[in-house]
Amino acid sequence: MALLECKNLCLGYGSKIVQENLTFSVEKGDYFFMIGENGSGKSTLMKTLLGFVKPLGGTIKYSSEWNRKGLGYLPQTSEIQKTFPATVWEIVLSGCQSGLGFFPFYKKSDYEKAEMNLAKLGMQSFAKKSFRELSGGQQQRVLLARTLCAARNVLVLDEPAKGFDSEITETMYSLLSQLNDGGMTVITISHDLDAAKRCGSRILKLGKTWEIVK
Repeated sequence: MALLECKNLCLGYGSKIVQENLTFSVEKGDYFFMIGENGSGKSTLMKTLLGFVKPLGGTIKYSSEWNRKGLGYLPQTSEIQKTFPATVWEIVLSGCQSGLGFFPFYKKSDYEKAEMNLAKLGMQSFAKKSFRELSGGQQQRVLLARTLCAARNVLVLDEPAKGFDSEITETMYSLLSQLNDGGMTVITISHDLDAAKRCGSRILKLGKTWEIVK
């Protein structure tokens, strides 16, 4: 089952075209990698799929299971995020806000979800710590736990292992593989073709031209 289908998609800003004639689909249960060098259009494509940027041409067809309120989206980390003055618990629990609707109070199930995702990422013992006191790898785990609180069945990640050493990077991809094995559709940007071939179910390679390489 296709979660989304792109046909003859043209990406860019204003009159500047970054990629064109993109035709591909993301299937339910995929671990879908977008790879390519800087400037190849990876982040632009992701923002277009999420509705943050309008396509210059072509179409995107979404299934009923592609619901932005139920998506977990993890953008690239920024310096503001790294120094955010909140505890690990506060940040992870805030991922449940998308499901609050008209009732601005967390439910018991929200607290349980936050606890579960902290445990899943091995960060439950850090719950009371300040986020800015954590290492880069620990911060990324916390942000992923927060993203999981927002996600129902789809995770969208923009270079989740960027700037990390090989050990932390491998751990991150392994965690995402486990989530994918558990039924989560994962769409992620990466520069690492080897990791994409090892972990991904499908790979979209972007450059001067594009191709599905797996």
